[in-house]
Amino acid sequence: MQEETLTRGLKNRHVQLMAIGGAIGTGLFLGAGKSIHLAGPSILIAYIITGMVLFLLMRALGELLLSNLEYHSFVDFVSDYLGNMAAFVTGWTYWFCWISIAMADLTAVGLYTQYWFPQVPQWMPGLIALVILLLMNLATVKLFGEMEFWFALIKVLAILALILVGLFMIVKGFSTAKGPSSFANLWNHGGIFPKGIHGFLLSFQMVVFAFVGMELVGLTAGETKDPEKVIPKAINNIPIRILLFYVGALLIIMSIYPWNAIVPSESPFVQVFTAIGMTAAGGIVNFVVLTSAASACNSAIFSTSRMVYSMAKDHNAPSSLSQLNSRKVPSNALMFSSIVILIAIVLNYVMPEGVFTLITSVSTVCFLFVWGIIVISHLRYRRTRPELAGRNPFKLPLYPLSNYVVLAFLVFVLVILALAEDTRVALFVTPVWFILVAGIYLLKKRSWSSNGQ
Repeated sequence: MQEETLTRGLKNRHVQLMAIGGAIGTGLFLGAGKSIHLAGPSILIAYIITGMVLFLLMRALGELLLSNLEYHSFVDFVSDYLGNMAAFVTGWTYWFCWISIAMADLTAVGLYTQYWFPQVPQWMPGLIALVILLLMNLATVKLFGEMEFWFALIKVLAILALILVGLFMIVKGFSTAKGPSSFANLWNHGGIFPKGIHGFLLSFQMVVFAFVGMELVGLTAGETKDPEKVIPKAINNIPIRILLFYVGALLIIMSIYPWNAIVPSESPFVQVFTAIGMTAAGGIVNFVVLTSAASACNSAIFSTSRMVYSMAKDHNAPSSLSQLNSRKVPSNALMFSSIVILIAIVLNYVMPEGVFTLITSVSTVCFLFVWGIIVISHLRYRRTRPELAGRNPFKLPLYPLSNYVVLAFLVFVLVILALAEDTRVALFVTPVWFILVAGIYLLKKRSWSSNGQ
């Protein structure tokens, strides 16, 4: 009997927009205010540095995925080059990362919906959104791709609209309540580094968080038509997206509004649209941020289910989670992840806010771990399979220097997390997760292997 495999239902436009959507999330829409408050205009430099380093990470990921088209996700090549235990820990850690992101975004869906319907209980919109997203993910992978296509398109159009309107305001010298719009606002309020090097360094915490999800392209390999063309194109376009959507949008915002006039607790996008005088600005931006949260949750449901499916195929999870439904969708894995996300919503509703903040901080640290494992796997691949690497047309530039640059940057971010009081505790909690997962591996591996055979 032929083994069931995931269907390749994602088209080029799906993957391209998913790559864009994965790089545009609440970290940009909501977190940019805090980043600007910490660093001022130097935040643009932080985004460029982080974007270029993560581009190298994505090139390493792309080279590994295209070295073997049988890989369903990066957990497969981690197993090949670093061993089964590393794959187990990495897979479940990545699953945990996206579960916590789903917690944040479903809670956000409830809060954003209250903007229009304040009488609706906060938990209800999140629950409705989860059910709808689950049902659509259970249908076909093509439907997931369509959802992400339109979610991402809304975000892209919103940012492009901001840039175009902002450029018009700057050229015309449009005056807001904070003064005339001008590129000179970038250096007329304390210079490019108004908070000094310390503020610039602290901003990397939120900047890195804004890029979380970029590696989602690495989970689409097993369901992408013509991956040899689609994946390289999606990865190679990352620098253009960074310059346009991150650097371009924030440059326009700080030119219209002086950086020190932006309220850190509010979305700078809301503030700028309000400055333009659009009475419906709040509702428009609220809708955009709502779709951004739904998009992130949709990505979380997809990525966690594919990670569990991939691990189950390798006997790193119960074999029942590797079953596909008639539409070639890993339905059991989808249900498992969604149930856990549902529990997370309930916990977030009844637990203090500080616990929730802690969980998302731990998630960020775990993403740094996953990214590091991808780069280390690439180093191992190049050293042990030089003949395979020689045939690969999509190589990481400047190997192995690029690998060490990425690893050094990840360590640098961990140090920055230790400097910030609200994230320092995550560095002490995260090892508990790794000890727990490693312990489960040692206890359960034998029984799961026997059940899967």
